[in-house]
Amino acid sequence: MSDTVRFGVSLGLDLLDQFDTLINKMGYDNRSEAVRDLIRQKLTEEQWQAPDRQTFAAVMLVYNHHKMSLPSRLTELQHDSLAKIIGSFHVHIDRHSCLEIIVMRGKGKDLRALGERMISLKGVKYGKLNLGTSTEDIH
Repeated sequence: MSDTVRFGVSLGLDLLDQFDTLINKMGYDNRSEAVRDLIRQKLTEEQWQAPDRQTFAAVMLVYNHHKMSLPSRLTELQHDSLAKIIGSFHVHIDRHSCLEIIVMRGKGKDLRALGERMISLKGVKYGKLNLGTSTEDIH
């Protein structure tokens, strides 16, 4: 017997049309998988509210590597946080810009603070903190 449960959702026609347009654009085959992903995303965000919960995150940064102090400040932050940094990936986008993805593991509150600190460094053109959760928590 399956542990999947069907339930109904009432939506206004306009909201449903917008949802269908969005999930078609994103490549979903059906509404059920899109709803499951929305629920998973919200549950992950909620789990990040537990300050001592062990989790992971990835910070994506785009910056001008000609800003003399920025690359060294990013490296310094990573070295100061070795217990939290799992790894990083660096790509040269063009003559001036670099993309760096830094993967971290630790307490949610610490990862959020470290990610926000990196994003706020002068010279970062774009930054995004992506929050994760362990696979044990994803259903």
